[in-house]
Amino acid sequence: MKYSVIVPVYNRPDEVEELLASLDRQSMKDFEVIIVEDGSAVPCEGVCRRYAGRLDIHYYNKQNSGPGQSRNYGADRASGAFLLILDSDVVLPDGYMEAVDNELYGGSCGASSVRQSTSCDAFGGPDAAHESFTPTQKAISYSMTSFFTTGGIRGGKTKLDKFFPRSFNMGIRREVYQKLGGFSKMRFGEDIDFSYRIVEAGYKTRLFPTAWVWHKRRTDYRKFWRQVYNSGIARINLEKRHPGTMKLVHMLPMVFTVGVVMLLCISFTGRMLMVYGPGPDPLHRWYWLCAAPLVPLLLYSLLIAVDAGVRYKSVGVGVKSIVAAFVQLMGYGCGFLYAWWQRCVLGKDEFHAFDKTFYK
Repeated sequence: MKYSVIVPVYNRPDEVEELLASLDRQSMKDFEVIIVEDGSAVPCEGVCRRYAGRLDIHYYNKQNSGPGQSRNYGADRASGAFLLILDSDVVLPDGYMEAVDNELYGGSCGASSVRQSTSCDAFGGPDAAHESFTPTQKAISYSMTSFFTTGGIRGGKTKLDKFFPRSFNMGIRREVYQKLGGFSKMRFGEDIDFSYRIVEAGYKTRLFPTAWVWHKRRTDYRKFWRQVYNSGIARINLEKRHPGTMKLVHMLPMVFTVGVVMLLCISFTGRMLMVYGPGPDPLHRWYWLCAAPLVPLLLYSLLIAVDAGVRYKSVGVGVKSIVAAFVQLMGYGCGFLYAWWQRCVLGKDEFHAFDKTFYK
């Protein structure tokens, strides 16, 4: 068997239904599906049973241990030459498996396929927002993939440096997975940690631009904040585990967060001086101090709204993308700053903030 699709699940039977339906529609059928229920209160076993006669599907239920350890649990029971790691909140376009196969084997079979596949040990694909997603989901997807929010590092473009696959859409040769011991026990950032270990061990990674997925991500801003806050914490934890891996782009959300707070404080000071400042005409004297700091924030918001609105052809998505962008950058930035203080200043051990609540 060529592929084993491994999906950790936590309280998401409806999403598993959509994912399995998209797997059932694949034209390329040489794969098995391994669903690992990570101690869910709302299991998806019934959903999996409905696909038992249509997919080579295997369902396992285990105690909660987080997505990384659940993927390892599935990998131990997999038989495919390559392991395809997917999140439960993705949906595959009809040609996904064929796209992966073409990238690895050139669409052929036999001995030549094996020789071609040795050029890549691990890979990943980009993500996109489906037209059926809610405006909030599209806005969150925009904030995670736009050049104006993440620098485009999550947007699926080929980079000059090494490519580090993410676990929402990731593939790896099974023997490489086993040699490296799979995912660590990190609760957040475990996929980046694994990608770093893959590259550090000398294995080849590659972006498969045609093997993309629709990724729902979070469904509201509160859950999104929890996700990115933990991502900010994970970046400090990752730097501690892999010194030198932190790049300038990883610190930009922290700079953005500090900048926004400073601008708002200056504006607030100007407002107070307008009301209580000295002189016979304090209103005009301090108006510039109140208004000027808001100009960069308004211009940035306008840029986000126009870019997202054009991308999705929706004014509503453009407006929601402003909120998503500030949540994404400031949530990450706050988590980054808090972890920096706890780990780098106070010398505390590795930690994270939100646990099971993040997955609900």
